[in-house]
Order: sequence, then C-alpha cells, then structure tokens
Amino acid sequence: MAKRLKIRQTRSTINCKEDQKRTVRALGLRRIRHTVEQPDNPQIRGMVFKVKHLVEVEELEA
Repeated sequence: MAKRLKIRQTRSTINCKEDQKRTVRALGLRRIRHTVEQPDNPQIRGMVFKVKHLVEVEELEA
C-alpha cells in the first residue's frame, strides 16, 4: 500500500501571503492543531514544502 502523510497545522495563517493561505486550505487544514492524512506524492510534498513553517509532518506506513 502507498505511504501517507499526517499533516498538522501548528501556526496561524494570519499575516501569511494569500497563496500560502490557499495552500493550507487545499491540504484540508482548517484551524490550528487540525490534523489530516494525505497520500505521499510529489504534489502534496510540494504543498507541504511551501507552508513548512506552518505545519508539521509525520510519515505513516501503510
């Protein structure tokens, strides 16, 4: 089975650039301490890299 990423928002998007706010929303995060699981693929990795200062990521095994 494919690997998954557990992504948790740790900081607020207030005073962030609009594209970063949209990226956090596109990842499925809605508020601080909200956690979502996403598939581990290059698109999600790129989104996480863009907002790495706002989230923490944990790799999950299948």
